[in-house]
Amino acid sequence: MRKITKKAKRKIRNRKKLKKVNIKRFRLSVSRSLNNLSAQIIDDKLKKTLVSASSIEKEIKSKKIKKMEKSILIGEILAERAKEKNISEVYFDRGENKYHGRVKNFAESLRKNGLKF
Repeated sequence: MRKITKKAKRKIRNRKKLKKVNIKRFRLSVSRSLNNLSAQIIDDKLKKTLVSASSIEKEIKSKKIKKMEKSILIGEILAERAKEKNISEVYFDRGENKYHGRVKNFAESLRKNGLKF
């Protein structure tokens, strides 16, 4: 038998809770690596990505800023792109990440720029 890691357990637990909330809303999925942060707004019914933003994009990568500031900038860009597509309400899927640090800064910048979750 394989031992399930803490991250895998957290991911399963979060997704299970979010399936109950999934009513007429899109999913905002966040993935974080050691250096980068990326986020997507996904329509689970059609299984398509509607909007995405990442720290790998040219306009963000060219700026020499810290990771915490990048997460705030990515949140602003994603919220702006979501407004263009008339998306105002989503539910936040942090996956296996804790709501702390860069993920928390990202979520707060989304809320400041008008996305509700």
